[in-house]
Amino acid sequence: MATVTKKELTDRIAEGLEEKRVLVKDTIQRFLDEIANELAKGNRLEFRDFGVFEVRLRKPRMAQNPRTLERVPVPVKVTVKFKSGRVLKDTVQKALPHLKGSKSDRASAAASAPQSPPPA
Repeated sequence: MATVTKKELTDRIAEGLEEKRVLVKDTIQRFLDEIANELAKGNRLEFRDFGVFEVRLRKPRMAQNPRTLERVPVPVKVTVKFKSGRVLKDTVQKALPHLKGSKSDRASAAASAPQSPPPA
């Protein structure tokens, strides 16, 4: 799977709308800034059928340094949670039906798939 950048999305949208790239870029950046500002205020953002962004606090805990086995305290951490909406889930599922199931199901399917010989 490929990585798509904000620039690539901006170019696609500008072309589709027949608008200047700079205008679309500024609009997208403002949209993203507003999302960040609302989350920074602790607000929940809901985009119907797409998904919901909300701020969550992770509890403090004790962890272990794997190299030294020393126990280290991990402080409270603020994270952003995203829960995908129905339409987003359905769209992705229809586009990528081969990724159905759990990670272990995909791993076992990949392991049992016939391997092609290396190019000569």
